[in-house]
Amino acid sequence: MNSCEMNVRSGLYYPFHLCSPESLEHFLSRYDTVHFRDYMALQLTPTSGTMAYPDRMGDMHADLLEQGRIAQGHNVSGPLSPEMDRRIDRDLKDREWREIFHFAVRNDIRFQRGLAEDGTVFEPWMPERWIHWQTTLADIRQMSCLKLDPERAIALEYGLMLVKTAVSLWHTIQLCQRHGMDAITDSMRHDQLLQRTMKRDRLSLPTYLLRLARP
Repeated sequence: MNSCEMNVRSGLYYPFHLCSPESLEHFLSRYDTVHFRDYMALQLTPTSGTMAYPDRMGDMHADLLEQGRIAQGHNVSGPLSPEMDRRIDRDLKDREWREIFHFAVRNDIRFQRGLAEDGTVFEPWMPERWIHWQTTLADIRQMSCLKLDPERAIALEYGLMLVKTAVSLWHTIQLCQRHGMDAITDSMRHDQLLQRTMKRDRLSLPTYLLRLARP
């Protein structure tokens, strides 16, 4: 029996698998249960992909997990389906989606932190030319298997950031549709990207954005 059948108001936190205690407290004031995905490790090819640290919200909030106030275990790792490939390419070809993404890469510290480890220098990706960089998931897969010169390596990293962001948002849509949950976040730029995707593809999904006073 899913959350809708039990008349429980549930929200799925996105795009990350962890959130701050302050955000969690606020979401729990609005929802009976807040769901969290597991960490996302993507397999782009048999020999390449992305990694993530396998921690969970329940590690820090065992009491809330036991009470059913938070739920976890939604798997978003592994190889991508052909349908997911097509959805990612729609995002990569969408000029408005790319403009939102690039503005966030240039100006949103929280967005940057979600894409790379602390200390990563984002200067190579500041130029506006990256908005106009035409690429596909197939291109990024091919680059991930090659030994690249420094310039191409920078392009690969930008491509991987695009893919990780698109995949995370598409998993959000799929999980919320499947389980009847609201898509909830405290990241304004990810909310904007999700809204753009839904408008472009004519999708309907209840969403909630918690506006933070700090990055």
